[in-house]
Amino acid sequence: MSDPGTATRTQLTRQVAHWTAAAMRLHDLDDLASPSAWNSLEHYLGLSIRQHLTMAVERLKREATFLQTALNSASSIADLSIVRQQLLTFRKRYLRVETTLDFYADAINTRTSTIMMGLMRACDTLSHRSMTQILDQLGKPAPITLTYLDKGLGASILKAGLRLWDETSVNPVAAIKITRHNLHRPTALIHEAGHQVAHITGWSEELSSALEADLAYAPAGVADAWASWAPEIAADAFGFVHTGYASVASLYDVVDGGESVVFRYLPGDPHPISYLRVLLGAEMCRQFYGAGPWDDLALSWTQQYSLQRAPQASGYLLRESVPLLTNVVNITLRKPMRSFGGRSLIALINPERVKPETLLALEQQLGAALYTSMHWIWTEALRLLALTGLRKATLANRTTETIKLQEEWMLRLGGALQAA
Repeated sequence: MSDPGTATRTQLTRQVAHWTAAAMRLHDLDDLASPSAWNSLEHYLGLSIRQHLTMAVERLKREATFLQTALNSASSIADLSIVRQQLLTFRKRYLRVETTLDFYADAINTRTSTIMMGLMRACDTLSHRSMTQILDQLGKPAPITLTYLDKGLGASILKAGLRLWDETSVNPVAAIKITRHNLHRPTALIHEAGHQVAHITGWSEELSSALEADLAYAPAGVADAWASWAPEIAADAFGFVHTGYASVASLYDVVDGGESVVFRYLPGDPHPISYLRVLLGAEMCRQFYGAGPWDDLALSWTQQYSLQRAPQASGYLLRESVPLLTNVVNITLRKPMRSFGGRSLIALINPERVKPETLLALEQQLGAALYTSMHWIWTEALRLLALTGLRKATLANRTTETIKLQEEWMLRLGGALQAA
């Protein structure tokens, strides 16, 4: 039988060899996503992600070399004990790097066909364009966007600039999830891009302070609740100014999950109570567009979800909040913000551009060219998103036709279908 030092070294040697070999195998990024999947990305996007992942793997490989050197230099039980702690730390680092690689691999691999490549590249462009329309005016660069497809009800974002799982690097792109059911009305992309803009500008924090101060007249606890919801209110407002009523109708479908969902209040959750969130969107439309289909949407919502059936935990807050919706819209969209250089959100992005009458006039003026001309698709991509979303929300009997239009112009935008 070997002595304890030899036995410990034998096991450490085996483990270090295993984890070092595993780290070395991560260097080939084509093992994570196929070359065709990598090629489905715009060159600048693929290059940015590859560079970032390569740097993360190279750091891990250097740590593996250091670990091996430490093992080779160990001459006592105490030294081997230190190496073992280093090994355990390295294992954690490996798993974090692996999580980072797998996240991007899974995202890139959702571009499984020419059609999916075109649709996702269109989503990349739409979300990035929505950010540049504000950030360019503020002299701030907009991050590259990587969109990907996944299951579930709602979209989400891994913001550019946040520290990743490997804990040594920051995310080089805004990675936005779009759900399968919403791929042909991806207004949620713009909501998530709003989160990125708020992160870059500090808008959410400023909006939170404004809501708390300007709603101070409300009953106890109400202003605090609205202030805590500022991040999602900001993102909803960002979606509204870019896509109008389409964003509100889409939100209705996502959060319409029965009374237990619609009336649910979770302190600390940045999402407003769903009952209020839908009505806030309808109020945005009412203030900027007057009477319209959002009135019927709000009526249906309040009929379906009567406040009389709201649970005690949220009922008080709901009843006290409904009269505040007009003021919340004013604060969110009309109040000048330091984050925006002393301007309001609507001074930067005018929601009148996606007013239903304006969108329908654009469609009437340009006809089929709006959906087939690469010039108009590129120039009016966000308004096309608002227009096809409006058609889906108001012309349910023509949904199949609208989906076909939506897919065709998105494929043209994404380079998967020849433009006229």
